[in-house]
Amino acid sequence: MNPKVNFYFDKASQWQEEFQQLRMIVLDCGLTEELKWGNPCYTLDGKNIVLIHGFKEYCALLFFKGSLMKDPKKILIQQTENVQVPRQVRFTSAQQIMKLEPVLKAYIKNAIEVEKSGVKAELKETKEFEMVEEFEQHLKGDAKLKKAFNALTPGRQRAYLLHFSQAKQTKTREARIEKCIPQIMEGKGLLD
Repeated sequence: MNPKVNFYFDKASQWQEEFQQLRMIVLDCGLTEELKWGNPCYTLDGKNIVLIHGFKEYCALLFFKGSLMKDPKKILIQQTENVQVPRQVRFTSAQQIMKLEPVLKAYIKNAIEVEKSGVKAELKETKEFEMVEEFEQHLKGDAKLKKAFNALTPGRQRAYLLHFSQAKQTKTREARIEKCIPQIMEGKGLLD
């Protein structure tokens, strides 16, 4: 156990029992406990394997390379349609976790094997993501913006494209684009 991670479990107002059970299961698989993105993250030789996180309706184990894993029990869930590789196993009670303990350990061992194998997931190209017309017009009309956007990493580009396309109304899309232009020009990602 990493004492730096204790605060996460101590401050949790919901899912405390479930988090403790998940923590024990994951630590029993020989992974290193770290705190990343404000959540308990479990690594092997510095590579992320699994993360514990909680939401209002459920808590979950997130497998970073879940789409590459075997899923004989069909328990791995794609969080949203835009999540490409990670997969979750969701829980709403400590009893579910206890019942699934041997299965979870087998899945964690499989996740470790996947990481050790070095296999990589094929990610969708940025050009495969929808570019809203409003942003496309901005890029056509501003060469500096286009150059700055193209200089961003593919992940940052995708984040912006998803952010813009999730707005249903033109007015909202335009507002999002206008707000993000300065960040794009500075070479920053959506959440930087």
